[in-house]
Amino acid sequence: MWKYLGIIVYAYTIYDVVTSRFANSNDKLIWALIVLLLPLLGTILWFAIGRNKRL
Repeated sequence: MWKYLGIIVYAYTIYDVVTSRFANSNDKLIWALIVLLLPLLGTILWFAIGRNKRL
């Protein structure tokens, strides 16, 4: 069950990064790469600091 919850949270994080609007298009690319290359750390960082930086 925890495995499925992790997959759902990870998929939502990718969706949230891709659909979010940023002031700079490079920010979206950087966040997408962080989340894709470092799944656990990228997801934690996105929810901790990334969501606050979007428009």
